[in-house]
Amino acid sequence: MSFLPRSFYARNTVTVAKELLGKRLVRKVNGKTMSGIITETEAYRHKDDPASHAFRSKTERNKVMFEQVGRAYIYFTYGMYFCFNVVARNPKSKAGAVLIRSIQPELGVDIMKKNRRKYDLKNLTNGPAKLSQALDITKKQYGVDLTRDSNLCITKGLEKTRKIIASPRVGIKSGLDNLWNFKIT
Repeated sequence: MSFLPRSFYARNTVTVAKELLGKRLVRKVNGKTMSGIITETEAYRHKDDPASHAFRSKTERNKVMFEQVGRAYIYFTYGMYFCFNVVARNPKSKAGAVLIRSIQPELGVDIMKKNRRKYDLKNLTNGPAKLSQALDITKKQYGVDLTRDSNLCITKGLEKTRKIIASPRVGIKSGLDNLWNFKIT
């Protein structure tokens, strides 16, 4: 596999969010591999982004956002779901991450369906909580290095770039003027 180097993530968070589109998210569990092409992302920065978990300060929950780029930031939301982010930021910025909102499943689709107890491919991984549930991503993957072969990583994906659609981020109350949700169709 051709892993994305750490330098890929050591750039402007918004740029990384766009360029993660079309890359391949790979998850290995019990010797089985699941993967999919990243089709939707959202950028979250630091002091200039009131919607970011890092906006106010460093906490036990968000501390990895302030640490080495290319690591997994997993958080629990609504008391029942995990969401998967990639730490990404310009070296001059103190924190940043990209939420992976959706993938197009490729390998291990039957495992993903079993994990979600859903059999409709269209709605299998089309949201951050659905994606995490389908790929069995939990707090155990918090801080995992995504730049090397591990149980969770991101590799090169599609050769051709697709048209990117930018819109406001989903489910936030502040920072709505930032068009930092990115999708490919």
